[in-house]
Amino acid sequence: MSFGQIVRARRMAMGIGLNDFSDRLGISPAYWSRIERGHEKPPRDELIERAAAIIGMRLDELFVEAERLPPDMRRDLGKVVQAYRRLRSFNGQ
Repeated sequence: MSFGQIVRARRMAMGIGLNDFSDRLGISPAYWSRIERGHEKPPRDELIERAAAIIGMRLDELFVEAERLPPDMRRDLGKVVQAYRRLRSFNGQ
């Protein structure tokens, strides 16, 4: 599933309508609908953070679905890469 599909499934499971959800995010329903349908890339970080809070998803999980690192990890990218490499070598990969 794509970022938009995951958010949409979670939003609908929680009974949150598109208009209500986009209103809480402070964006147009048309724009968010395009994201959910995969016609737009995942939105800017602030919207991902707000969406995660609304639908109760872990922030890291939603950033992974958006195929990007959370902002705090981007600031420490060198350390993140080193930790990843150590973990992969530890697991023999």
